[in-house]
Amino acid sequence: MKNRIPDLRLMRVWRDEFRGYDLGKLRNDLLAGITVAAVALPLALAFGVASGATAAAGLVTAILAGLLIGGLGGAPHQISGPTGAMSAVLIVLASRYGLEGVWVACLIGGVLLVLMGLFHLGQIVNFIPAAVITGFTSGISVIIFVGQIDNLLGVQTPAAENTLLKLIQYARLDYVPNPAALGLGLLVILIMVLWPKHWNARFPGSLLGLVVATVTSMVLELDVPVIGNIPQTLWLDDRLAVARIPWDHLGELIAPALSIAALGAIESLLCGAVIGRQTGAKLDASQELIAQGVGNIFIPFFGGVPATAAIARSSVAVRSGGATRLTSVTHAAVLLLAALLFAPTLSRVPLAALGGVLAVTAWRTNDWAEIRDIFRHGFKSAISTFAITLVATVLLDLTQAIILGVGLSALIFVFQSSQTEVTYAPVSVDKMRKAGYEMRHQGDRILVVYIVGPVFFGTVSTLNGALAKLDGYEDVVISLRAVPLVDTSGISALADVIDRLEGRGRRVYLSGLTRPVRSYLERAGVIQRLGADRVYWSADQAIVAIDHYRAALAGQAQMG
Repeated sequence: MKNRIPDLRLMRVWRDEFRGYDLGKLRNDLLAGITVAAVALPLALAFGVASGATAAAGLVTAILAGLLIGGLGGAPHQISGPTGAMSAVLIVLASRYGLEGVWVACLIGGVLLVLMGLFHLGQIVNFIPAAVITGFTSGISVIIFVGQIDNLLGVQTPAAENTLLKLIQYARLDYVPNPAALGLGLLVILIMVLWPKHWNARFPGSLLGLVVATVTSMVLELDVPVIGNIPQTLWLDDRLAVARIPWDHLGELIAPALSIAALGAIESLLCGAVIGRQTGAKLDASQELIAQGVGNIFIPFFGGVPATAAIARSSVAVRSGGATRLTSVTHAAVLLLAALLFAPTLSRVPLAALGGVLAVTAWRTNDWAEIRDIFRHGFKSAISTFAITLVATVLLDLTQAIILGVGLSALIFVFQSSQTEVTYAPVSVDKMRKAGYEMRHQGDRILVVYIVGPVFFGTVSTLNGALAKLDGYEDVVISLRAVPLVDTSGISALADVIDRLEGRGRRVYLSGLTRPVRSYLERAGVIQRLGADRVYWSADQAIVAIDHYRAALAGQAQMG
């Protein structure tokens, strides 16, 4: 009962996490939190802008997510905040419905996440194939990169319905790039790419890039677009209020809210799985979903954008020695200090510098190892699923892309599963005797039919065709040992075959039934109609029983 009550579940998670906590672990958490904040600061600013909101909105989101979601989450190492994947969804939503639409969809998505956690629906994510996840991750990286072209070029082009239309706009060349902005963006990209990885753990290349680009812009007095005003408060002027809710478009925001909830669940639970493999810490999926939901319910009322767990920032927390959720809380506190103390400086960061950060982030978002595996092994089903999901993510939206990818994967699975094989093995009494079985009768007209694969609606035609003609045999043993599952169509097909053979005067036996298959056949009445004495654990047992039955009939005939 305790596991069903959220507050008691959270107390259990906290108790297990802080067992044996000491000053050494506290020091590690504080230092790791500072390191994570250094990584999160440029990303928070960049993803705020990339979401169609402001850099301040991204910063507020990172702070609140670190405090709320980090404190309530289902694992010690989860660091949540604005992410590239979420910004790819939000930029389209913001262009259609404005920030009010983003906030309301975030609120509804948060409620959905809480419900998913309360009803323990986190396992649904496990049914999304790896190729689908890799495909929409790559699609998101394309959206992120295309969304930063304006910032990199120092221009502002009209919004577009999707990424393809946006690229077509750029192809028209009806804009004039800002060379200074492009130079700053390329400078940040070079710094992030060339910055040594072992230095990156102490001072992130993304933060260095922003510092260098900002100082360069200020010293040379470059005429480039900048972030603009960063309020020294968590309570932004632009935030969700009841009076600003677009009630007329509320129904239209349900689908985007589903996308936000789906993405929040997928990213957060995948992050927990990845970090869990690194640390051995177990993720409480239901508690994590509740935490993500609570965070996304509150964040819009402060002017932030939807948040989710971030694998990159969580990995930094682990590598920096963070042991508990205090790392997340510390990172949020450091970001809050940065907003309060350095807001005037942050407001002068060039947008082109943020574009450079996100351009590199978009490239690194791709799961290149998984992509190489998909194409190296040459699995056509995985390649097609990956490609279609990628294209659907770019042209449609996340929810449609996932549905399309999962649907395609399901169709491929059904097709592959329908390759059920049926083979015949006529029984030789002599071979049975040589194998050590006591065979009393001399008749050999026994056939064993081996079915390999599931017996369901996709394999019924194969089964009927293979079992249409079994002439010349008195007894037929149907071995179902290699049948993992049956459905109602499969049961109906088996029952028809049995009735047809029995109607021709043959005796049918079943062997090798697994527990689920036997349960289904009993519930359908197939075993009852056939008789329990016709069901055996193995085909050999059935053959011996048939032989003894024939011998008994022969003995009775002689006595008669």
